[in-house]
Amino acid sequence: MSANAFGQIDQTPVFEVTIASQAGASAKILTYGAVVRDLVVPASNGLQRVVLGLNTLDDYLNYSPSFGAVPGRFANRIANGRFVLDGVAYELERKPGQKHTLHGGPHGFGHRIWKLGAYDTSSVELILESPDGDAGFPGALTATCVYRLIEPATLRVELSAVSDRPTIVNLTQHSYFNLDGSPDILDHELTLFADFYTPADAELIPTGEIRAVAGTPYDFRAPRTVRDSVLTPYDTNFVAALEWDEYGLAQIAAVRSPKNGLTMSLFSTEPGVQFYSAAPLNCPAPGLDGQHYGAHAGLALEPQAFPDSPNRRHFTDCVLRPDDEYQHVSEFRFA
Repeated sequence: MSANAFGQIDQTPVFEVTIASQAGASAKILTYGAVVRDLVVPASNGLQRVVLGLNTLDDYLNYSPSFGAVPGRFANRIANGRFVLDGVAYELERKPGQKHTLHGGPHGFGHRIWKLGAYDTSSVELILESPDGDAGFPGALTATCVYRLIEPATLRVELSAVSDRPTIVNLTQHSYFNLDGSPDILDHELTLFADFYTPADAELIPTGEIRAVAGTPYDFRAPRTVRDSVLTPYDTNFVAALEWDEYGLAQIAAVRSPKNGLTMSLFSTEPGVQFYSAAPLNCPAPGLDGQHYGAHAGLALEPQAFPDSPNRRHFTDCVLRPDDEYQHVSEFRFA
């Protein structure tokens, strides 16, 4: 195995590592943003690409809406770019003109070059050092991301972090999935193993409610197509039911393409999953195989703590203290 050059940022090289399974699945991983640039799995009609990706580093820098990245230090939104921890108020970086912090701010982990650690034919380790005060967050933090391809076709994501001071952490995997290469995922059938969701306001900040999905457009407990609910532009956190399996993971989502029969089952340790239907997507750069990524070209299922948890005491606990380790495991299982 080798790490191939994929460009550089301010004279710092970015590498791409390809990992594979014996069954024919393969993934291309960038040190920029810990991005999954490509993922191919066996399907009934041969090998099938299942994620949206771009062709050059410049395209990622200029046009990527977090395609395949690991956002952080806190994935999703923090209201008003502010939170209080142990009685101390912290102000976070925000994009110019924006009110809230999203995915750790404009220089979040999904926009950084991670250090390439150990890698072999089926796994790769990436490491990021985030100094105290980085983007406004307290504590010097070391984050680690390990991608593994498990036979026959499972992408396992292991995220961990330690800090020398109390801080907040919420990492996720932000791939956009399309299981059959169609121009959109409107005919994909989605199941979410969630009886509740966290409603949000017009700025996508949770209201603080935890509401039942029954009788709402947010009820995906039985499989239904994204097209059935296209009038609702989903960018919504769902409360995972968390029925643990023997490996300490719970199934929180499933997607199926009726076109080729390929399914993706998402198992995770995380208490929530953000379903993003990518209604506003319109990427000006060509995607893999020259595809145009327009509205609903892929869907994101982001296992994570609830958005704005640092400001909602009854939401998930996302505080990391020096004696603890943040750990998140998710598996995207294809069949």
